[in-house]
Amino acid sequence: MARVPDLPLPSSVDVSRRMSRQRSRDTDPERAVRRLVHAAGFRYRLQVRVPGLARRTMDFGFPRERLAVFMDGCFWHGCPEHATSPRSNAAWWREKLDRNMARDAETTAHLHAQGWTVLRFWEHEAPEHAASVVIAALRRRRGEHPDRPSP
Repeated sequence: MARVPDLPLPSSVDVSRRMSRQRSRDTDPERAVRRLVHAAGFRYRLQVRVPGLARRTMDFGFPRERLAVFMDGCFWHGCPEHATSPRSNAAWWREKLDRNMARDAETTAHLHAQGWTVLRFWEHEAPEHAASVVIAALRRRRGEHPDRPSP
């Protein structure tokens, strides 16, 4: 894996402040999906380590069913609809964001090879849609009918 080059100096105090406040876990979209999955009667584990890959975690997962859920931020993970490219330090950011996307693909391939189902959602997707996909996948993994109503 390539080494991350030294961080460039922030282009402004405002940019530095804004970037330092970016959450990497328990984001609003992630919490909204988890709330709906929990309300449907399913229990999950937070920040599950990806087996066999150091320093990688799922946003939440179901280890028994081998189901991993990732809520990807549009900026950090290269959403085809909403990704932007910063103008300041553009080369450094492009390399950083490309590495993020490559790491996502590697993590997904690794989990698939280990027999996991991997679900990735963009932060802009409706939480109800993401939760319904998670619930249907859980039911399939458990051998239940995916369209069965929640208890």
